[in-house]
Amino acid sequence: MDPYLELLSEKFPTTEAVLTEIINLEAILQLPKGTELFLSDIHGEFPAFDHILRIGSGNLKEKVRELFENQLSEEERNQLTLFVAYPEYVQRTAWYAQQEKEQLVVQLIDLLGFTSVKYTRSKVRKSLPKEYSYIIEELLYLDNRLQGKKAYAQKVIEQLVRLGEVDRFLEKLALTIQTLVIDHLHIVGDIFDRGTQAAKVMDRLMTQSSIDIQWGNHDILWLGAFYGSKACLLTLLRIATRYNYLFELEKEYAINLRPLFSFAHQTYKKNAVFTPKNSETMTDSEQSELEQVHQALAIMQFKVEEQLLMRRPEFEMDERQLLHKIDYEKEIITLEGASYSIKGACFQTISPETPEQLTKEEEQIIDSLMYSFQHSLRMKNHMEFLLEKGAMYLVYNDHLLFHGCIPVDEKGNFLALEQEQVVGGVELLTFFEEKIRESAKTPDSGEDLATDYIWYAWSGRVSPLFGKSKMATFERYFLEETQTHVEKSNAYYRLRNELWFSQKVLSSFGIKSTGSVIINGHTPVKVCKGESPVKAEGTVFVIDGGLSKAYQKTTGIAGYSLLLNSYGFQLVTHYPFVSIEQQLAQTDEGTYVKKVIDQQLPRRLNRTTTKGRVLQREINHLHQLLEIYPTR
Repeated sequence: MDPYLELLSEKFPTTEAVLTEIINLEAILQLPKGTELFLSDIHGEFPAFDHILRIGSGNLKEKVRELFENQLSEEERNQLTLFVAYPEYVQRTAWYAQQEKEQLVVQLIDLLGFTSVKYTRSKVRKSLPKEYSYIIEELLYLDNRLQGKKAYAQKVIEQLVRLGEVDRFLEKLALTIQTLVIDHLHIVGDIFDRGTQAAKVMDRLMTQSSIDIQWGNHDILWLGAFYGSKACLLTLLRIATRYNYLFELEKEYAINLRPLFSFAHQTYKKNAVFTPKNSETMTDSEQSELEQVHQALAIMQFKVEEQLLMRRPEFEMDERQLLHKIDYEKEIITLEGASYSIKGACFQTISPETPEQLTKEEEQIIDSLMYSFQHSLRMKNHMEFLLEKGAMYLVYNDHLLFHGCIPVDEKGNFLALEQEQVVGGVELLTFFEEKIRESAKTPDSGEDLATDYIWYAWSGRVSPLFGKSKMATFERYFLEETQTHVEKSNAYYRLRNELWFSQKVLSSFGIKSTGSVIINGHTPVKVCKGESPVKAEGTVFVIDGGLSKAYQKTTGIAGYSLLLNSYGFQLVTHYPFVSIEQQLAQTDEGTYVKKVIDQQLPRRLNRTTTKGRVLQREINHLHQLLEIYPTR
């Protein structure tokens, strides 16, 4: 017997068991596909991210409206939606105190039934809170036509109220509805950096029952650091200092920063070039302290990057060995034949003859930071989850998901990574994924080629996660001439507006289905300047709309998300997240949902989905098993 069939026979040992499973799986294939949610560029903004999950990115409000449009007023529907999204908060309000709890139970049971109509009883049962699963199932599947059943249900609800369990029951019921509004979650990159609460975002993601992640450039920066890249580690710590959440990072992941702060205090002085963003509420002393740490991290980063480029000439990035281009006596740097004065110079630990060389104390600090980073249990759990659920790209339900770009020339030809003889397109993404997984096997070796390629994925010219001519970090700190700050974007970002190009990219990944799209993040959509997230005649979606507060002045909104149900896509525009107290006052979830695919495609069933194809293979194997079993 085939080894797989042998394993299958252990799970389904009888003809009856096989037949039952075939019938079950065939029935599942006939159900409409569940709703998918696509999110990108969360950047540590936990409250806004958590809000989007709680409201199902606007889908919860739509479900409440569809079910209760003729029974409840708009204000009543909004209050009910808010209760389902935030039951633990709404239960403290005057609105909740005035509600008839029996009626609220009935409404939520009806809503649970409505949101779970696409799911099997088995799947719904697994989503129910264990302590109330029996009661909820009894109420959910009762036959209202039978008077005895109605009286039975009424008595169950009355007992919940009498025994003082109704508040907890309603809260658990609301949380269950939240989980069933969205069937599958796609994170199209950039969970980390900029915002202060990436750890909480990761904790929340790890509770999702059905999720995939396409790594973004900021995600692989963290993976690179965890697998031993000093350049990646110093970069993410510098970013945390620049955006003023270094202390939160220290607290959330128990990273020991004391040696770093002590060294910075002894070595560097106050320097306005390195004033962190969002420092308005800091004292002068706190600001000065972070400016010193900021300088220490930046200089150590530039040194280890210089070392990396010297040992990897194959990266062809010699022009980024900037420390060797500085006249330290005159404080001038020469770039592309032009000389520029350096502002805010802080080169006291640099030896002009060997500028890439770390001092002994810097080496000790980096080793201490790396040890602390790699031995944080919470960090370990998060990085293992990110590696397990993540990939460079995903083809799912005939759609293509990747965070950044496919590097191309001006004519749309895929750029190759010539030093590795890797052709462009899908092979390029596969190459970087292989390097990340290879590096994960040897986290103690931080200067191996695989780990260095993670850093290249962060800032290299032919990186699908960067897609620019250079990373102008040094220039933005030290040079006033803005022309030196320019990071020229790859032609992909221009060509993805063209239908012929999006079709070429889809075809290169073997996708030729009608209605297939590319879904990207990475580049904030400048809505305030008239840019649209829908490109190439509806075949490309760019859903980085500025969930991160750092980008909202540029974008004019607070992010996009994308919903895909059995009928098609809906684009969701999010507005800046307000406090829960404000939401309770205004009963407005801050979303705008728009249908964006207008062609009349057939309603999609599970049979035609990625999961459906897996189930079909399982059915085929079960039929093979059935042929082996003796006839009854």
